[in-house]
Amino acid sequence: MVDKDNSSVGCSCCSDCGDTTLNTQTVTLDSCSCGPGCCDVPKSVQMGKKRIVIDFLFLDVSVCTRCQGADTSLDEAMSEVSKVLEATGVEVFVNKINVDSEELAKQYKFISSPTIRLNGQDIQLDVKESLCESCGDLCGDEVDCRVWVYQGNEYTIPPKAMIIEALLKEVYGGSNGEQEELEYSMPDNLKKFYAAMKDK
Repeated sequence: MVDKDNSSVGCSCCSDCGDTTLNTQTVTLDSCSCGPGCCDVPKSVQMGKKRIVIDFLFLDVSVCTRCQGADTSLDEAMSEVSKVLEATGVEVFVNKINVDSEELAKQYKFISSPTIRLNGQDIQLDVKESLCESCGDLCGDEVDCRVWVYQGNEYTIPPKAMIIEALLKEVYGGSNGEQEELEYSMPDNLKKFYAAMKDK
C-alpha cells in the first residue's frame, strides 16, 4: 500500500520476492527493488512513458505516387498498432515534413524520398532508388525515389507490415541500434530535383 508520500507502508512484497537488502516493512519507492507493480505503486510513478517520434520526410504528396503511398501505409500501420501502443503506455508523435528546399534537406539530413524515421533512425538502413515518373513530371527532369526492400522483395511503397514491424521493434527493444552518424552530404539526385524546381 502507498501512503500520501508515495512510500510503501506495511508492504510484504520484498519478503515475498526474496529481496533481503531491506530489513523493514516500510519501503520508499527509491529503495524498493522489486520492480514494476511492486507495492501498488501507481503506474505514473513506476516508470516514464516510452516515447516514439515518427518523422515522415517526403518531396511531394500532391503528385508523387510513392510519397502518397508511403503516407497511406504509415497511416494504416498507425491505425493497426495504435491500440497496442496505447495499452503498453507508448506515446507516439508523427511529424509529416515536406522537405521542399535544400535548406530543409540539410536540416533533416534528407537522403532519399520518402523516408520514415523512428526516433531519428531510418527504418530502411540501405538506400535503394529507381526512376520516379511522377516526381519527374513534377520537376521536369529525371528523378529517382526510394525503393523499399522488405523480406527479400522490392516495393515502391513501403509495405504496412514493414512499418508495423519497425514500430514494434522500437517499442520492445529489438531495433537495429544506433546508426552511425555520418557527415551529411546532399545526394546529387536531390540537388537535381531542387534545381529543377527552382527553374520551373
